[in-house]
Amino acid sequence: MTCRIAFVLFPGFQQLDLAGPMAVFEVALLAQPGSYSWRLVSSQAPTVRSSAGVDWPVQALPRQLGEADLVMVIGGDGVDAACRDTQLTRWLARASQSGARIASICSGSLVLAAAGLLDQRTATTHWSRSRQFASEFPAVQLQPDRIYVREPARRRGPRPLPELWTSAGMTAGIDLCLALVARDCGEEVAREAARQLVVERRRSGGQSQFSPLLDLQRPEGRFGTLLEHVRRHLGQDHRVDELAARACMSPRHFARCFREETGMTPAHAIERLRVEAARAALEGGLPSVQRIAEECGFGNTERMRRSFQRLLGRPPAAFRRTV
Repeated sequence: MTCRIAFVLFPGFQQLDLAGPMAVFEVALLAQPGSYSWRLVSSQAPTVRSSAGVDWPVQALPRQLGEADLVMVIGGDGVDAACRDTQLTRWLARASQSGARIASICSGSLVLAAAGLLDQRTATTHWSRSRQFASEFPAVQLQPDRIYVREPARRRGPRPLPELWTSAGMTAGIDLCLALVARDCGEEVAREAARQLVVERRRSGGQSQFSPLLDLQRPEGRFGTLLEHVRRHLGQDHRVDELAARACMSPRHFARCFREETGMTPAHAIERLRVEAARAALEGGLPSVQRIAEECGFGNTERMRRSFQRLLGRPPAAFRRTV
């Protein structure tokens, strides 16, 4: 059956957020005719201007909710105004009850959160929006280092919850759509789409190499000295009260300031530093996984595996250097 896609645009959307996913589905359609169809929709019909100043023709938001099998909200600089567009957020809330899959590209996840679709569910967004996201939508289980996140459909009491997909930055939307194609059309079609677009079928790693956490580790960062100490002593416990004492703050004030500065809790930041260090050790070819787990502060390989799955979406074995 054809998967009917509704790409949801708003004024100030990012064109690459749309073009990347559209290209993936276009190649999949060539490889497997009839697999996809799509249209551009918005609460601002008949045209929407992108952040690049280009006007795009769009249709009105569908009145019949069964007209789309996949609703994908595109991101961009105009996302803050889109979050305040009650016509759009109410339509998304109703669309989530229609049986359609719901997805977002980049900062489009903020619109899904504003519509209440991500409460108590796991999601990601562009690293530059992580702090804002965590502050405005604390009910969402944000995973800021993931390239994309899939939340399966389930029920919460009598209410069905849709299958949800959220991606990180602009090109991460391509990763998300390749995963969708693999589920819809099979792995071979997804690999062919990746080959045609000259991208990796499965990208390793997460957003940590692009995030502000690296800037905070520099001496001029507010918590640079503290994070450098943690990085050099990953095997230690690093409880909040000890970190707060090192920063000359009360534990409560330290935790609040740290989250305001980084968009994450101290525990999450330390976990990310440990995962980054362990990943580098694995890619560097160090022989003992148990030793890496101990030296990076995980204690054992199972804890390290869970952290890798949570932050990178792949187990440590996926990052082992092969010779």
